[in-house]
Amino acid sequence: MTVVRIVVADDHPLYREGVARSLNDDPELEVVGEAQDADGAVDLALRLKPDLVLLDVSMPMGGGLAALKRIMEQEAPPHVAMLTASEEHEDVMAALKAGAAGYILKGVGGRELVRVAKDIVAGQSFVSPSLAVRILNAMRTRATPAEQPGNPLDDLSKREEDILRLVAAGKSNKEIGRDLDLQEKTVKHYMTSILQKLRVRNRVEAAMLAREHLPR
Repeated sequence: MTVVRIVVADDHPLYREGVARSLNDDPELEVVGEAQDADGAVDLALRLKPDLVLLDVSMPMGGGLAALKRIMEQEAPPHVAMLTASEEHEDVMAALKAGAAGYILKGVGGRELVRVAKDIVAGQSFVSPSLAVRILNAMRTRATPAEQPGNPLDDLSKREEDILRLVAAGKSNKEIGRDLDLQEKTVKHYMTSILQKLRVRNRVEAAMLAREHLPR
């Protein structure tokens, strides 16, 4: 059995320890390090090479968003998700733009957190449902009414639509390439085109649009 190795960073010891206990209760997960500030999180991510780092937005030494950016600059960075009380739109969008694979609100239960952690490491993305609705609404209002098509996916080619469908299913570029018999770099090229056509910033936003507009 492959165990998912996790670093938890939060400046509230009781909450951090509670998260660690919830994750460690699952035999497939192991919290290998805990940090109380951004510098500590970056250091543990570099030294321990975890599969997943969970960051609070509000932490000493620059905060979780600064830590996220520094971690994503590392060679072969781990998956990173925000685990935070902040519902500020600016924080959500900044995290997703910087490469976070998930944005989880602290009201999440232990079992749900375990499930989300496993899904993120498997290549899926996650945004707490209450925030996902706001992001979709913000995406709709970014364009002027004249620019808003009936279906934002209409400009995609058949191949791009096939790739987007797999993105919405939580597949990584490598898995998509294997499923469609494409090289991973070719999938990345298609993803760049898809994001530009949909006028979205990242895979999370693209996946949300796909789930709303692609036929089931």
